[in-house]
Amino acid sequence: MGLSREQALLEYAKCIKDTPYALKTYLQTYDNTQSQYVPLELFSDQKTLINDYDNYEENIALKYRQAGVSTVTAAWASKKVVTASKKKPEKVLIIANKLDTSQEFANKVRSFIDQWPTWFGISYSNEKNSQRHFKLSNGCEVKAVATSKDALRGYTPTILIFDEAAFIDADDDFWSACMASLSTGGKVIVISTPNGFDPIYYTIYDQAIRGMNDFKITEMYWYRDPRYSKDLQLIKCNDIIHYMLNREDYDDNKIIIRYGDIDPRERDYEDIKLKLANGYKVYSPWFEGMAKKLKFDRRKISQELECNFLGSGDNVIPSSTIEIMKQNYIQEPKNKFIGGSLWQWKEPIANHKYIMGIDVSRGDSEDYTTFTIIDFDNREQVLEYLGKVPPDVVAEIAFKWATMYSAFVVIDITGGMGVSTSRKLQELGYKNLYVEGINTADKWKYNVKAMEKIPGLNFNNKRVQIVASFEEALRHNFEIRSSRLLNELNTFVYVNGRPDHQKGQHDDLIMAIAMAIYVGENSFTQLEKVTEQTKAMVESWLVNETPVKNTSNDFHPSLSALPGGINHNLNRGQATKQDYQDNSWLFGKF
Repeated sequence: MGLSREQALLEYAKCIKDTPYALKTYLQTYDNTQSQYVPLELFSDQKTLINDYDNYEENIALKYRQAGVSTVTAAWASKKVVTASKKKPEKVLIIANKLDTSQEFANKVRSFIDQWPTWFGISYSNEKNSQRHFKLSNGCEVKAVATSKDALRGYTPTILIFDEAAFIDADDDFWSACMASLSTGGKVIVISTPNGFDPIYYTIYDQAIRGMNDFKITEMYWYRDPRYSKDLQLIKCNDIIHYMLNREDYDDNKIIIRYGDIDPRERDYEDIKLKLANGYKVYSPWFEGMAKKLKFDRRKISQELECNFLGSGDNVIPSSTIEIMKQNYIQEPKNKFIGGSLWQWKEPIANHKYIMGIDVSRGDSEDYTTFTIIDFDNREQVLEYLGKVPPDVVAEIAFKWATMYSAFVVIDITGGMGVSTSRKLQELGYKNLYVEGINTADKWKYNVKAMEKIPGLNFNNKRVQIVASFEEALRHNFEIRSSRLLNELNTFVYVNGRPDHQKGQHDDLIMAIAMAIYVGENSFTQLEKVTEQTKAMVESWLVNETPVKNTSNDFHPSLSALPGGINHNLNRGQATKQDYQDNSWLFGKF
């Protein structure tokens, strides 16, 4: 392109400002679907990815096979190095599990560098260059390494790229060392297809979803790729693989929505996403061709084409159950509070029975303090909190929301952290607290021993029973809403026969909701046995409005150890109408 100096300067400025324009105008790539080199024109998801690279320091891309993410990322990196100044050169470090993989990525960067016009003024330095490490005249460098403890030795990157990060065989120490290398500033890019729940890629992705790190997630799906979504169809079926192998069993006129005549750029992908959530499966001839190459292997198709993280056969909650929950129950919260730490799906419903489970950490460790509120009547999760706060602070937060829902609160007091939360809730005057060893069905009877106990549950003593109750509830369609909780379920496995989280993962949200369900199943179910008796008492109260006079000298303050915080201003344990009104949350409407 023959440009005057003024034109070149204007064009250079435009390229700096608009990366997608620069890549499309000056770079080419080989298109396998057309068997020829074509301008590097980005489709919508790729533009989003590039813009995220430009605007965020920490990026993670979730991609399908042949998404072209490595190619696009290499093109972006080439623009960064050819437009960098000598005063502030870029040092790109590419890390992969194998040197061949990282070196291939570096070669892509180099091939794109070679395509930029000469008026960019960039050439290779006179220093000895190789395929794995080369330098430019403006001081920029590109280096490819395999995962090892020596990968960062003598090199301080400004751009750190992990290619196929889910397949990198490394531990937390290696990742920490990599991030420490960027302490003076720089960008990190993590790209991969899923590979189970690996310690690096999945952990970063999971923490990003939870809001526990600063990584910007870019999710890419093949059905939004114009190369692969030609003749796109939505199939109403439970199993897309079964459909492809047994098409004669399906009535295409009733179960197929066709998008073949609609330009991919004009498709309503939000509507497609909604239909996928309602049981449709996405299909195209390209998808079937890839499925054949993968020999219709469900695990490979799910991970490499559909971008799903799949657990091992050791998962406490089967992958099939997790997938059902993901498709049918997981929802974005209606409201977010406390900087996004607290998610709310439904506001309180009068006379419904609510239970809050609290799992407490120190507030300064790797574990998180969490609480969950479930609607025991509707068998669904309605609220969730996840944060790093001390035990007394979470008590203050929990007090507000437990009061709003009139929730029966169960606290894990194993190890002592929850004791502080329990005591603080008592100080704040909260009365609906679970006490281990107290028969909830006998709530109308004053129990001196209850006053001597610390409200809460020793989780470790009942871990097996609690987890079993939780697993059974999920199998019987208890509706969890939280994507954060779902991610924990993916890495909740049997470790030496004991239900626990994988190394480097968490199960705090699981413990909170599991306790709530367990107490509900064991305490509220017992209460149902005395419902008829309670109804009879209520009916007598409704007929006779004569107040009950207390003639006892044995007045007791509110009994915080029992559900409802029953006011025991009564005659030797006889219940009053006021007691029912104060504790009607336990029974719902008769």
